[in-house]
Amino acid sequence: MSKCTNQTNLSWWQLSFIGVGCIIGTGYFLGSAIPIQKAGSSVLIAYLVAGIGTWMVFQALAKLTANHPEKGSFRTYAKQAYGSWAGFSNGWVYWSAEMLIMGSQLTALALFAQFWFPQIPLWIFTAGFACLGLVIILMGVQKVEQMENVFGVMKAAAIVMFIIIAGAAMFGWLGDGASERVLQAPIREVLPHDGKGLWLALLFAFYGFGGIEVMGLMAQELKDPKEAPKSGNIMLMILTILYILSFYLVLKLVSVSWISPNESPFLTALNQYNIPWVPHVFNSILIIAGFSTMVASLYAVTTMLVALAEEGDAPRIFAKKGKRKVPLPAFGLTTLVVVFSIAIAMLLPDKLFEYVTTAAGLMLLYTWIFILASFHKLISKSALDLTQSIIALLLILFAISGTLLDQVSRVGFFVSLIFILFIAGAAFIKEKRVKV
Repeated sequence: MSKCTNQTNLSWWQLSFIGVGCIIGTGYFLGSAIPIQKAGSSVLIAYLVAGIGTWMVFQALAKLTANHPEKGSFRTYAKQAYGSWAGFSNGWVYWSAEMLIMGSQLTALALFAQFWFPQIPLWIFTAGFACLGLVIILMGVQKVEQMENVFGVMKAAAIVMFIIIAGAAMFGWLGDGASERVLQAPIREVLPHDGKGLWLALLFAFYGFGGIEVMGLMAQELKDPKEAPKSGNIMLMILTILYILSFYLVLKLVSVSWISPNESPFLTALNQYNIPWVPHVFNSILIIAGFSTMVASLYAVTTMLVALAEEGDAPRIFAKKGKRKVPLPAFGLTTLVVVFSIAIAMLLPDKLFEYVTTAAGLMLLYTWIFILASFHKLISKSALDLTQSIIALLLILFAISGTLLDQVSRVGFFVSLIFILFIAGAAFIKEKRVKV
């Protein structure tokens, strides 16, 4: 029986909105500048392929949830499929990845806030956003769900708003002399740089869909767990369409050479039309997007730590809960690591920090591979299930291998392997102690 059947208050469409809130973040609004810059027009193919691959992974996770909803979600399924070493490793890989990314999320939020208040030191903003996020987690899971619902709608609306404004600009209806501007031809070169750009961009495209694992952790709250697959089907289809359409319009309005990793590509595309309110609106969207994904990450790592503790893969004290059913010891550890991640983000040189965050992103994809493997072992029976799992696995491996083509990503790949080896060593020691 599920350990979390006492709170069943979500409908499938609410989980869809939560998914939008978890997935659309700074990786899309800001980080997408990197794959556009590297891949040019083939970024459209990258996000289409990543959307299909993500859908296949989510289908596997949702079917596992429908059959046996668990608080530990994919981590518990790995344990059921392959033994305690797999559950231990998968849980700690995911926890480590999310905590490593936390510093970059908070730094990005602080930089966005400095757009309006450049005189205020960066650390004040990082500390402020961290405290606000932790307070929301302390208020309980229902507050997280409500917030992600609202922010999910706001972020989807922001993408639609960009598409409408960019469409008006494309047809010459926006700004003085807009009709005389030269539009680009995004589809002129399908595979620039002999396809190397597409290979590099695929990893970033998968990052753009990161967050489905949080949906797995929240799926235990569904009124009917069997509706878990439905919650992701429509959401991922709509997101993929919105992503591709928005990138097409960016490529239509500006040359790839104009795109900078330090500025949202959507802002770059619209800045040439001199609309005074656009920078402020998009900066607000960036803050909302970054903050909601950070809160989702805080919820995920706290929930995962409790699941690890309940099953003996972390100290038992982290499973204890307070009055609002908030796991206070786990929350305390999360708070300490958030403080540590802020310090690391502020102190590490930019390149070194970039290596760590790239490694963390790769570690999230490793958990997706485990989801597919667990599904194959526990649920998969039909030839269609097997085919989907193999295709999704090959796409993820192809994306991961693309890191070897880029100097920064290559170092991040080897850093991720160091983390994996360290956690594998801890799992080996734990298994030895249990046998003794």
